[in-house]
Amino acid sequence: MIKPLIISFIFLSVISGLRAQSVNHVWLDDMHISSFSEGIPGVSVKTNAGGDSIKLQGIYYNRGIGVQSLSVLSFFLDGKANKFIAVVGADDKGNKVTSSKFYVIGDRKILFESGNMKPGDVSENVNIDLRGIKRLGLLVTISDSGARRVYSDWVNAQFEMQDNAIPKPMPNDGKKYILTPQPAKFPRINSASIFGATPGNPFFYTIAATGERPMQFTVKKLPKGLSLDPVTGIITGVVNKRGTYVLTMEAFNKMGRTAKQLIIKIGDTIALTPPIGWNGWNSWAKNIDKDKVIASANAMVSSGLSNHGWTYINVDDAWQGLRGGKYHAIQPNDKFPRFKTMIDYIHSKGLKFGVYSTPWISSYAGYVGGSSNFKDGAYPDSIRENKRAYRYIGKYRFEKNDALQMADWGVDYLKYDWHIELSSAERMSEALRHSGRDIFYSLSNSAPFALAKDWERIANAWRTGPDIRDSWLSLYVSAFTIDKWAPYAGPGHWNDPDMLILGNVTTGSKLHPTRLTPDEQYSHVSIFSLLSAPLIIGCPIEKLDAFTLNLLSNDEVIAVDQDPLGKPARLLLDENDVQVWLKPLHDGSYAVGLFNIDGYGATPQSYFHWGDEKARSFEFDFNNIGLKGKWKLRDVWKQKDLGEFDGIYKTYIRHHGVVMLRMFSIK
Repeated sequence: MIKPLIISFIFLSVISGLRAQSVNHVWLDDMHISSFSEGIPGVSVKTNAGGDSIKLQGIYYNRGIGVQSLSVLSFFLDGKANKFIAVVGADDKGNKVTSSKFYVIGDRKILFESGNMKPGDVSENVNIDLRGIKRLGLLVTISDSGARRVYSDWVNAQFEMQDNAIPKPMPNDGKKYILTPQPAKFPRINSASIFGATPGNPFFYTIAATGERPMQFTVKKLPKGLSLDPVTGIITGVVNKRGTYVLTMEAFNKMGRTAKQLIIKIGDTIALTPPIGWNGWNSWAKNIDKDKVIASANAMVSSGLSNHGWTYINVDDAWQGLRGGKYHAIQPNDKFPRFKTMIDYIHSKGLKFGVYSTPWISSYAGYVGGSSNFKDGAYPDSIRENKRAYRYIGKYRFEKNDALQMADWGVDYLKYDWHIELSSAERMSEALRHSGRDIFYSLSNSAPFALAKDWERIANAWRTGPDIRDSWLSLYVSAFTIDKWAPYAGPGHWNDPDMLILGNVTTGSKLHPTRLTPDEQYSHVSIFSLLSAPLIIGCPIEKLDAFTLNLLSNDEVIAVDQDPLGKPARLLLDENDVQVWLKPLHDGSYAVGLFNIDGYGATPQSYFHWGDEKARSFEFDFNNIGLKGKWKLRDVWKQKDLGEFDGIYKTYIRHHGVVMLRMFSIK
C-alpha cells in the first residue's frame, strides 16, 4: 500500500510543479503603455515614433513600441516576472545624425546596455532574466537632446510573467504631508498688488481675500471711471486717462480690518503679474462641455481658491463649432449653448474666462481653426476626418474676425496653439490689440528660443517646451532646464513651462492621480513660483483632495510668483546633487529654492524611482550665491520664521523635494 501512495504523491507534486511554472506572455504593445511612460513625447504602439511602420535594417515589424528622444518606461514587477525579451534599434526612418542607447535596469542594476545605435546599425537582441526583480526600467538615451525625429524601437517586446501576474505602473507610495497652516479668520488680501490695463478698454479686477465670511471691501483713491462692489470685491469700469494710480484696498470682517496697496498702471502693458487659474484640457480633454466649465468655476469659489487669487477659467481645444455670427468668427459647438451667458456668469463670480484657438485650418483635436482654404472659412467633414493633414495655415485667415468675437463675448485669455512661427503670432497679436478688450495672449507650444525677443515683444506668455506630463522627467525638463529663458520674462511677458500636473490628470492616459510624489509636487509648485511662471491648475477642481488644495493655497508661495518686480529666479548653484535658485523680490528680500535633484540624469539609474531614496543634508552657504552677511530666514511652505543666520544654514532636503526660503537682510 505504501508504493501506490508514493507514486500518487510524486504525480501530484509534478502536476503542482507544472501549474506553478505556468507563464503569461505580456506584450508591451498590448499594454496601456502610456501609463508606464515618463517621456516627452509619449509612446507609439505598433508604429515608430513618427506614426509610420516600424523598420529596422530594412525589415518591417508588426509588433513593438516606438519612442522618441529620451524615453523612460517604469514597471513594477514585484518579483513576478521571469524574462524580458525584445529586439532594439534605431528606426530606419529616424534622424541619421544622432544615436540612441538602450538600457534595461532592474532594482538599480544595469541588466542590459546596448551600444550607440544609428538608423541602419545592426539591431540587438535582448533576453533578460528578471526572476526576483521588483522594479524595472526601460531607458533610451540619445546623443543630442535637441535633435528631432530621433526614433527608437523596442520590437517584439514582451514580459514573461508568472501565472496571471501583469506588470503594473511604478507605485507612487510617497506619504502625503501637509506643511501649510490653514488661513486665519482675520482678513488677508491676496490678490496681486499691481495691475495693468489699456486706456478705454473694460477694466476687471477682483480683490481676493481669505478670512471669515461675511466680508466687506473698500478702496481709497479709486480712479475715475471705476466702481467697486463692496460685497464681492469686484472692481469694474473704464479708465480713459493713462497713468499710474496708487490705491489702498481694505477688507474687513468681524475679526478686524486689513489693508493692502494696489498700483494700477493704465498704459500699453497688461499682465504685470503671471496669470493664475485653471485650464480644462488635463482634466477632461475633448470631453469638456459647458456643465464641466460651470462646475469648475463654482468649485474655484466654493473651495476657497479664488480667495487666494486664482482667477482664470480657461477652455482648451474642443469648444469650437463652425464660423458664423456678426463677425463671421468661430462659434461654440453644441456642447456650449448660450456661450455669452456662461462667460457672464463666470465674471459674476469675480473670475476671468479664456478660450483656445489655432492659426491652422484644424486644431490638434480636430476642430475649426483660424484659417481655411475656403473663402467662407468652411470646415467640411472631409477635413474633420483627416485632421492631421490640415495642421497648416490656410489660404484665408480670420484673426481679426475671431479677436473681435472674443472681445464681444468678454473673453480674457487666448491660448494660441500650433507649431509656433512668427508671422501668425504677430497677426493675432495685432488683432487682439485692436479688439477693444484686454485679452491675455499665450503662445503654445515649444516656442523657438532663437526668437525669444520676438515672443517678448508680441505675446504675454509663450510655452518654453512641449506639453508637460505627470512625471519627474517631464517636470525636470519643463522647469529645471529653462534658465536661459529668464532674461526675456518680466511684467507683461512670461515664460510658460505649461500647466500644473497636480491632482487627477489625463496626461497621456485616462484620469488618474498624478505620478509625482508628494515631495516632487512641493518642488513643482515651488519652481514654477520662483520662475514667475503662469500657475494654471490642470485637474478637476471639484475633486481636489486636502493635500492638493493645501498645495494650491499657500499665500506666501503664490506671492513669490505674483511679486510685482517680476524677475524670474536664476540657477546660481548646481553641486552635490542640489540646485539653488534665487529670485529677487520687490521689497529687497529674496526667495530661494533648495532642490534635491539627486543627480538626476547623471546615471541611467537616476531616471527611475527605486523606493529606497533618502533625504540628504545640505549646508547652504550664502556666500556661494553672492549673499554676504547676516540674514533672517523664513520657511515659506511652513510659513514659519527660522531665525537669524550668519553665512550658513544647515538643513535636510527630501528626495526630489525642496526647502523654500524667504531671506531678509539684517543690516
